[in-house]
Amino acid sequence: MVWVYLDGHSYNYEVYGLVRAFFNEDVEFIESEEEYSSKGILIKNNLIENGSDLCSMTSVIVDGNIIIEYKVSSIRSIDLKINSIEKKIKTGIKQSLYGAISKIVKTEAPWGILTGVRPVKIVNELMDDGFDNITIYDILINEYKLYSEKANLIIDIANTQRSFIHPLDKGKFSLYVSIPFCPTRCIYCSFPSNPIQLVRNLVDDYTDSVLYELHNIKKVLQNKKIHTVYIGGGTPTSIPTRNLEKIIKTIYELFGRENISEITVEAGRPDTINLEILKMLKDNQIDRISINPQTMNEKTLKTIGRFHTKKDIIDSFKLARNMGFDLINMDLIVGLPGEGTDEISYTLEEISKLEPENLTVHTLAIKRGSKFVDHVSEYSLGDQNTINDCLKLCKTYAEHMNLSPYYLYRQKQMLGNFENVGYALKGKECVYNILIMEEKETIIAIGAGGVSKIFYPEENRIERVPNVKGLHDYLNRTAEMVERKKYYIDSI
Repeated sequence: MVWVYLDGHSYNYEVYGLVRAFFNEDVEFIESEEEYSSKGILIKNNLIENGSDLCSMTSVIVDGNIIIEYKVSSIRSIDLKINSIEKKIKTGIKQSLYGAISKIVKTEAPWGILTGVRPVKIVNELMDDGFDNITIYDILINEYKLYSEKANLIIDIANTQRSFIHPLDKGKFSLYVSIPFCPTRCIYCSFPSNPIQLVRNLVDDYTDSVLYELHNIKKVLQNKKIHTVYIGGGTPTSIPTRNLEKIIKTIYELFGRENISEITVEAGRPDTINLEILKMLKDNQIDRISINPQTMNEKTLKTIGRFHTKKDIIDSFKLARNMGFDLINMDLIVGLPGEGTDEISYTLEEISKLEPENLTVHTLAIKRGSKFVDHVSEYSLGDQNTINDCLKLCKTYAEHMNLSPYYLYRQKQMLGNFENVGYALKGKECVYNILIMEEKETIIAIGAGGVSKIFYPEENRIERVPNVKGLHDYLNRTAEMVERKKYYIDSI
């Protein structure tokens, strides 16, 4: 247990994220120092007025003894190229925490004090304000404490994304459709996904509810222009072909295929891919599909709850390629139980033979809502150095495949404090992935667990409008989901 005492502020959320990145232990906030029993670790942070300025002091106390202190003397002089004093205060607090903790623990923080999901967004907004790459790099290194390689990575990604994000247009939207069904539930999965065999009798009702939501949301979007479509899950191809086709055709009837610049269907699990489903997708002009091995090691596939083989992955990919799909993404996960550099090298070698246009590299995140979270101690997981070596291998293989990084995001409880990176051939980037991460376009989400993001460009902010996650809840409250979105769409 790590105890935390804050004096002079209540930025618990920001402090928790950074402390948790360094300590793989529970973190508990206390209301007074007297609650600390002088056993274990206490992290004390004070926000102190200093004339017209503020300073932040962090002390780390172990078994009652102060072992280090670190002070940020002038919060007002923090140079983020923005005028928000609240932002500077949060940054100063985190800088002092980082300065103290990073000197006494072995765990590294390659992303410095950044704990949010979207670090590239910071770079894009600085670019929007006219700052050049050198200035932005200095801010990332000196103020946010990023390692050089991470700063360069997100600057490169932001430069790639600019043409896809701009010009901003509040009249445009992208569409996400959630299909929350899978053949089985992988142990690391925290998405609202239901094993198809247990709920097959609800698929027709779910399809009807999605169609209802699409028809009714179209009425609200009469004056908006559709941009991209992403059908995800779950595994959309786990439902019967006729159901998925009905959803795709309804999208086209309502919004016009000619108006959609990109449409992706997650065909993720190879055990859901066959000639019938691929023919339907091809006949319906689907631009991009995903075939996601996660690993090519058969022992690991069984461990994570997948009941297909490496051969199934390869056969599915080749079948899709032979049918004319020329934009295929493949996902893999670094840090799966029992895997290290040898296993990830094998997976990358097999993937490189297939030559996908996109490769998405995820770092394993141990998330609430997954089976994994309650059984993590039963598995052998790589340490931070191993995960880092695996990610370097992914970067090397991507370069050999002529794939460049084009989007990035982070999650809580990721192994090693690392990241997820999407790589693509030039001209084959997934525009929807950029838009959902950088939050510069309205995303309308349909289906259970979908989260709409309504974008207000004049204020540079979004409003999140979540649909309910539970399958039965969604079926019973579909009309309510439309009304939730209508209120915000009307306000754009």
